Amino acid sequence: MTPTLVRQHPSPTGQAPRVDLCARARDWSEIQERMLVPLYEAVYERLEVGPGTRLLGLGCGSGLALLMAASRGAAAVTGVDHSSPERLALARERLLPDGWGTRARAGTRVVDGSPGDITAAGDAETPAFTLVTAFEPIGCLAGDSEGLGGLLQAATPLAGHGAPVVLAGWGPPERCTTSSVLRVATRLADPLRSPGSWRPALRDDLEEVAQRAGLKPDGSGRVACPFGYAGMDSALRGLLSTGLFDAAISATDQAQVDKELAEALHPYQRRDGTVWMPNVFRYLIARTP
Repeated sequence: MTPTLVRQHPSPTGQAPRVDLCARARDWSEIQERMLVPLYEAVYERLEVGPGTRLLGLGCGSGLALLMAASRGAAAVTGVDHSSPERLALARERLLPDGWGTRARAGTRVVDGSPGDITAAGDAETPAFTLVTAFEPIGCLAGDSEGLGGLLQAATPLAGHGAPVVLAGWGPPERCTTSSVLRVATRLADPLRSPGSWRPALRDDLEEVAQRAGLKPDGSGRVACPFGYAGMDSALRGLLSTGLFDAAISATDQAQVDKELAEALHPYQRRDGTVWMPNVFRYLIARTP
């Protein structure tokens, strides 16, 4: 029997149940977000993030990457996101004083909106950022790079000349075990011809986004980011929290997606019940004009 994965509220109108977005955000922050820690660590190590760093994190979500930069001594950490107020609330719990009952680090900000809202949220004379990151991986959803290009163009004026801008994406499908699982989303979403369905990563996804945003590529790397889960329930909740299956749920229903996702995950469940899927992610370092 497939376990219940996403808390839902029944609708008196007979429509599809409403997803509990707070529960989904918790699943992201507690289960799924940590899968990208090797990516964050590799980038921060390569760019020597530390006391001289003023970081702007685009699409910061629930703030784990920001917290890691702060733990390395970054002078200032600013996160901006407009896609999920629920994830952003968790970022504030992690980074701001209301969450811990302690004083916030100087220069720590979490902004609900776009890069253009950052100045309004703080001092107009704030020094330029020395690093911009966009860690939400692209090359997975059809059309997922278009919105990122706009964010980068808005963020570039806030960074210093020649500042590194880091983009992240899924690696080649043959190097990403999770690709076979994500194909479930594509197959189930096809009846809607949804632009939000999964697609295979392309070799030049990151370079094309950087060039459209007026950035100059200046190096890249690949990082192993295995998706490991304590059990099947954890794997299902974590993957559903990404939002990559939303189009499939709209095209069919939650129960159908749960069932087929569990079947796709079954080959990766080990004897002790854990689920393990090796993946490779790619990052690009580009420079502002």
